Amino acid sequence: MARRRASQFLAGYCCSQSHSLVRRPPLCSQEPASISAPGLPHTHGKATSMFKPPSKLYRKLNSQTSCDIMQVHYSRTYGIHQRSFTSAAINIQRSPSFSKLNSDDIGYFKSMLGDKNVVQDEDRLSAANVDWMRKYKGSSQLLLLPRNTEEVSKILHHCNSRHLAIVPQGGNTGLVGGSVPVYDEVIISLASMDQIISLDKVNGILICEAGCILENLNSFLANEGFIMPLDLGAKGSCQIGGNVSTNAGGLHFIRYGSLHGNILGLEVVLADGTVLDMLGTLRKDNTGYDLKHLFIGSEGSLGIVTKVSILTPPKLLSTNLALLACKDFLSCQKLLLEAKRELGEAISAFEFMDSDAMDMVLAHMDGARNPFPSSSYNFYVLIETTGSDESYDKAKLEAFLLRSMEGGLISDGAIAQDINQASSFWQIREKLMFRKAMCWQGMSEATVKAGAVYKYDLSLPVEKLYDIVEEMRPRLGEKAKVVGYGHLGDGNLHLNIITKQYDNNILAQIEPFVYEWTSTHRGSISAEHGLGLMKADKIHYSKSPETVQLMASIKKLLDPSGILNPYKVLPQSMLQ
Repeated sequence: MARRRASQFLAGYCCSQSHSLVRRPPLCSQEPASISAPGLPHTHGKATSMFKPPSKLYRKLNSQTSCDIMQVHYSRTYGIHQRSFTSAAINIQRSPSFSKLNSDDIGYFKSMLGDKNVVQDEDRLSAANVDWMRKYKGSSQLLLLPRNTEEVSKILHHCNSRHLAIVPQGGNTGLVGGSVPVYDEVIISLASMDQIISLDKVNGILICEAGCILENLNSFLANEGFIMPLDLGAKGSCQIGGNVSTNAGGLHFIRYGSLHGNILGLEVVLADGTVLDMLGTLRKDNTGYDLKHLFIGSEGSLGIVTKVSILTPPKLLSTNLALLACKDFLSCQKLLLEAKRELGEAISAFEFMDSDAMDMVLAHMDGARNPFPSSSYNFYVLIETTGSDESYDKAKLEAFLLRSMEGGLISDGAIAQDINQASSFWQIREKLMFRKAMCWQGMSEATVKAGAVYKYDLSLPVEKLYDIVEEMRPRLGEKAKVVGYGHLGDGNLHLNIITKQYDNNILAQIEPFVYEWTSTHRGSISAEHGLGLMKADKIHYSKSPETVQLMASIKKLLDPSGILNPYKVLPQSMLQ
């Protein structure tokens, strides 16, 4: 029986002699050509994305009504601060040590940056004051657009001398309130610093400014035979400086690892305006403390990253993507183990989602079709492989899938025939992550249509990864739908809890339970999203008191006035 099922499975996607792929029915009735698949070549040599750049988003917001923009309780006097669904009652008072912006400050900035780079327009400030989930909103009166490191240095020197708090802002695609003001902090946008400085074509070392959009970098590199080592659903808007500052993970972490391993050097401006030149390009440099790692993942709380030196891997010729169905989570775990053994370094992504996640996308994503219409399954896995020999790599993946089918690890599956089918497969996964932002831009997305969503980004041992989903369901009962998906290859669960509306009583059943459970199982409450404002006072669930105290000491050393992205990352009680 196993062999018959395996042969039927293979017949669905390949031809035994030529290895050519037979097209499955498309997942969407109209597959948008503008959605690019991670790791695959872009059509017509251009990088495209389902996510619009911030500038276009600002223009769209500007055309909306004020009541549509002001969905969050907000006042220019008190700032935010949170809608009731956010992490329970964060009562943060504006620090009395910070000064208020005055006309002399505005005049200084205009004399240095020029009028057009000192933004006081209410509509543009409204967009910059709110995060893309519309969950956090500040009351900044000023947005600055420096064009180079020297201008960033002068801005920070002035703000530090005046005790003006600032918040650095990249693409503003974060999910924890780290890139928007809490009160009236001056916003420093790096968007104008988007120059590619150099590419070492022998070693694949790219040097660029912090405001470069990730997708633009990938497009540039693709033409030179390289790729960026990270790939995110928000690549059309996020900036490399923000990626570094949050230590972004993404879809290809299993293949290329953390930015701590790919960043070779940084240029950083400290709170007092000092420019820290660590923009090295050496793979090996064992002289003293490697200070760049302090700033990777510090969320702009220790300094502003202005330039990046990053190691970029060669662009490989062959990419294959398979969407698979599994009967249970144990099968997903075993499939991952076998994939590592048999496919090895060829694996570039290993994603999973449960049946509730798939059902939600099918129910609420316009034009979506069931990839396996004849049956329903409990779990789905996306495996992407990349290599240098297309026929060999495809045959190797097919042989692995056949063995996995015969072994009962896979119940059904399909291999993408072309970039459009691959895009459809990836679209299901990426829509899960970025539906909220899409709704902001007027597109109908799964969870927003389904209701309110509480999002948690957890790192756990793979064998425990799905247990919290199964424990959360009876805890919340019929009041919520609990959905699990994420980067199984690196133990990263995205736990989404969907309700009809935001409710503090439901939140009280979720938090602090979700953090306590994660801590008990030696996990991390932030796998890749960072801490920001949402989880600044939750850091002790993942770090020891001694570790947090040392972090606070480093913060006080590098930013004694505390002007850099205040109220974020660390508990305020540790910094007062």
